Amino acid sequence: MPTSQTQGNVRMGATIVPGGVTFRVWAPAAQHVYVLTGLNLQNAQQPGFLPAATDTLFPLGDGTWSGFLPDAGEDTPFRYWVVGTGSTGLKRDPRARELGTQPAYPACDCIVRDPQAYPWRCNNFRPPPFNDLVLYQLHIGTFYAVDASGQDKRRSIGKFLDLLDRVDYFCALGINGVQLMPMQEYPSETSLGYNGTDLYSPEIDYQVNDHQELARYLIKANTLLAARGQQPVTINDLLPGPNQLKCVIDILHLSGISVLLDLVFNHAGPGFNDQCLKFIDRQPTGDDNRSTYFTDQSWAGGSVFAYWNEDVRGFLIDNAKQCIEEYRVDGVRYDEVTVIDTHGGGQLCQNLADTLRAEQPQAVQIAEYWGDDRAAAIRATPNGLGFDAAWSDRLRLGIRSALVEATGGRDAFVDMNALAQCLTIPPGFDAGWRAVNMLEDHDVVFAGRDLRIAALADPNDHRSWFARSRARWALGLMFCAPGIPQLFMGEEIFEDKQWSDDINFHANLLIWWDGLATDHVMSDYLAFCRDLVHLRNDWAALRGDALNVWVVNALDRVIALQRWIDGVGGDVLLVANLQEFNRYGYRVGFPSGGTWREIFNSDFYDGFPNAQVAGNGGQVDAQSDVPWNDMPASAEITLPANGFVVFARG
Repeated sequence: MPTSQTQGNVRMGATIVPGGVTFRVWAPAAQHVYVLTGLNLQNAQQPGFLPAATDTLFPLGDGTWSGFLPDAGEDTPFRYWVVGTGSTGLKRDPRARELGTQPAYPACDCIVRDPQAYPWRCNNFRPPPFNDLVLYQLHIGTFYAVDASGQDKRRSIGKFLDLLDRVDYFCALGINGVQLMPMQEYPSETSLGYNGTDLYSPEIDYQVNDHQELARYLIKANTLLAARGQQPVTINDLLPGPNQLKCVIDILHLSGISVLLDLVFNHAGPGFNDQCLKFIDRQPTGDDNRSTYFTDQSWAGGSVFAYWNEDVRGFLIDNAKQCIEEYRVDGVRYDEVTVIDTHGGGQLCQNLADTLRAEQPQAVQIAEYWGDDRAAAIRATPNGLGFDAAWSDRLRLGIRSALVEATGGRDAFVDMNALAQCLTIPPGFDAGWRAVNMLEDHDVVFAGRDLRIAALADPNDHRSWFARSRARWALGLMFCAPGIPQLFMGEEIFEDKQWSDDINFHANLLIWWDGLATDHVMSDYLAFCRDLVHLRNDWAALRGDALNVWVVNALDRVIALQRWIDGVGGDVLLVANLQEFNRYGYRVGFPSGGTWREIFNSDFYDGFPNAQVAGNGGQVDAQSDVPWNDMPASAEITLPANGFVVFARG
């Protein structure tokens, strides 16, 4: 039975302590709150059920109710029974770490979990500096999943543990950060994840509950652990659903890859049900849709949080802390911060950014912010929201516009001056890495929206030379411009289809992984993308802030970027040609005379390896006595059609 020995310092939610479990829940308008376990929980669905006095939680005077159960512990199912002014009945714990599967969601139990139970193997992981990040965004349910025979099984929704099959792939690609789309419990069968209702619980459908199926994943996990010199995990380690996500994070860390989660604090739902947090204290509901956690305002079909309430802000901040502390994630991407800010949540943003920075300063905090003053997202508090970085559409829009213009043919006008402006650090941003750049993301290329780059580059034939070459040109500019580059799942293999989370009605939009074995265009593009990522990883100048767009020729459709590290040098020069023919003997300026190595040529990857590459034989000799383009030296170079070359000293 709960006892009243608990005080206000008891942690929120269900917490295992010596001798039992403490419970604490915020329900300020409730009249009575009980915690049900065991037989009482089983009987709660019966007509006329009344909780026993021994199930009572005690009010602490701050809107929370608390108690201690000496007979509870790991694996204990529970739910709250709340008596309110509007109704009476069962409620899920808004801070439940795991939801049960029997009975099924949404009338499911909460499961008591020890957040420290997973046996972490990587205990000293240090994420890369923010400016070194190369991110890869993916959706767990649709990204990748095969059965024991290697056949695609994504029509039954991908799992956390399916990511284990892609760990070595990520390592070969060279990315050092995986950004998972929202994985908190959502009410529908399939979802993008932006309609979460149980923020502290990992999505049930992403977990493996079948022991026989789990054994297959266990073999894969232990194979990866052994290859990294680590002791195996047991099937019991993976039985709690949250531990499956932790295992994936653990192995990614052992592989040198950081993990970012996508948190949705601008709204919750839609898809609320009677037992969720929206109606936790069971106030009368009607036209005002009264709720302790939410306002009467809506966004994306769900409800906007009551940011003015300190307890609501604490609930959201604690959720972000949970990700850092319990899942050891290395960063957060906050969805649509603009909505939070415009609905009175500026203080939440500031408190959130400051709290997590104090908790884990190495964890990058990235805002999706589309306000008129984009720099407000990354400006320090109290004058700004205080996040580390922000998504930017500046480079994406510039490159996409140039691609569309280029599809008009060799005589079409391409606004290279507008493109040059988009390559610079956004106004108000004090460092390049504060802008996260991408050509595709989950919103942009979702079904019915914008085309993927492979299709945009040639709408008539997504496998043509025009599509291939222009796409390489576009990605090269993004990776050589200031900012954190981010790929969207499938972009690196020239996926031309838009994507959807709905595997039932849009299974034809799933990534065509089998194409890597049958379509040389996809495998060639993967080789290009892999080497481009490694180019950025190998050359510090591409990860810094210094930028000089020293050639902008609208007539020739040629643009050139100079990158270096102030006080160090290490210049890297990219010269790009968005024209349908090779340019030979094209003179461009160089910052100094002498030999410059050609360290990358996009044409090499067309029919990889291209035996007839249009290039410079591995190097050029810049003449110090022929200044050009406001540079002290120059050289005549070869530029591949719809391609680029990169030069470096040393």
